[in-house]
Amino acid sequence: MTEHPISPELIRNLVELARCAGDAIMAIYINKDTYQVEHKQDESPLTAADLAAHRVIVQGLAQLLPLPVISEESELPDFADRHLWENYWLVDPLDGTKEFIAGNGQFTVNIALIQRGRPLLGVVHVPATDTTYLGVLDARDPASVGAFKYLRGRGAEPIRVRSMIERYQQREPFTVLLSHRHNTQATLDLMDLVKQNWPGTIETTNAGSSLKFCVIAEGLADFYPRLAPTSEWDTAAAQAVLEAAGGRVVCATPDLPSLVYNTREDILNPHFYALGDKHFYWEGLLSSNPVDGNP
Repeated sequence: MTEHPISPELIRNLVELARCAGDAIMAIYINKDTYQVEHKQDESPLTAADLAAHRVIVQGLAQLLPLPVISEESELPDFADRHLWENYWLVDPLDGTKEFIAGNGQFTVNIALIQRGRPLLGVVHVPATDTTYLGVLDARDPASVGAFKYLRGRGAEPIRVRSMIERYQQREPFTVLLSHRHNTQATLDLMDLVKQNWPGTIETTNAGSSLKFCVIAEGLADFYPRLAPTSEWDTAAAQAVLEAAGGRVVCATPDLPSLVYNTREDILNPHFYALGDKHFYWEGLLSSNPVDGNP
């Protein structure tokens, strides 16, 4: 690619493509008593909606920017081939299939453009509410860079994480997002540590799929620990949204390195944290030995 691939036109068309995939999902969702649920080799559920969205996205991406595609609903290319890719699309056509089956509306369409292991562009679309989150970390037009929210296809509204330094100093509540089904003992132990280090109260709430990243990106929550398995297509698009909004997505190790992609034979992420305000001293908050008790 000699010219920057992320043009204003590409961004507009990618948002519309995610909405089209959402429409394909909702056409099945509203008739949910008529479809069957299958299970893949890893016992994760698969519905006609997953496959319908996959077809819409793969066909659309081929027209927008023809690059290799890794999708949850297609065969994973050999690492010997894909580790050579500088740019590729990483897609989860329906993130939150269990939420889809449960009928709670907390499922998303995730599309990310990865460059050298980092998500540069991500779209997370919520079909049930026709809400779209966009994250652009680099683009041909600097005015395109940032994080945005679209409601029912209308104009983009900029979104931003909230200031953690100010909240800490004023002893305001710290809001943690947890998964509906994947809270582990390690997560509970981490929450005990955060309660010791944060001067205000701790609020917890649950959400499904990649919506948790987007809630933090909007400034409505602060922290999402994921100390249970996920795949790269679960996180890439939402990572772009959160990082474009001023947050971070990092591995759950003491030095908090950024979460990166396409570096391993498998497609599994390490345990990670989705963090709000990147300027906050998260290492202190998440440490058992914070300096002077002050992150």
